[in-house]
Amino acid sequence: MANAFIDTSALVKYYHPAEGTQEVTQIIEEPVSRHYISRLSLVETVSAFAVKFRLGHIDEQGFADLRRRFYHDLGQSRFRIMPVTTSQYQTAMQLIERHFRIRLRTLDALQLAVALALSHPGKA
Repeated sequence: MANAFIDTSALVKYYHPAEGTQEVTQIIEEPVSRHYISRLSLVETVSAFAVKFRLGHIDEQGFADLRRRFYHDLGQSRFRIMPVTTSQYQTAMQLIERHFRIRLRTLDALQLAVALALSHPGKA
């Protein structure tokens, strides 16, 4: 059984074709695997679908279809939703402070903190 943390950018690729969709689909559709997303991904994914609509990449029906598929998968427990804890907010801040020279955005740091907590339970 494979376990994988799926960040929002990968999750959106699963629902709407883009570079990397095939690889993400292969990971998510692997039999007997467990997939984790952060609670942030619930908002970020629908927001990304809305951006695709505003940019003209999808129409209103496309937005509704993507959202429906995403909510269906959530209802079917395709993804295990991980909370973002106070400790992970602190880890995200430390990551930004430690790596201030690179462009580590707030939500990316929080996603990374959740992934680190999954890979090192009790440490992040």
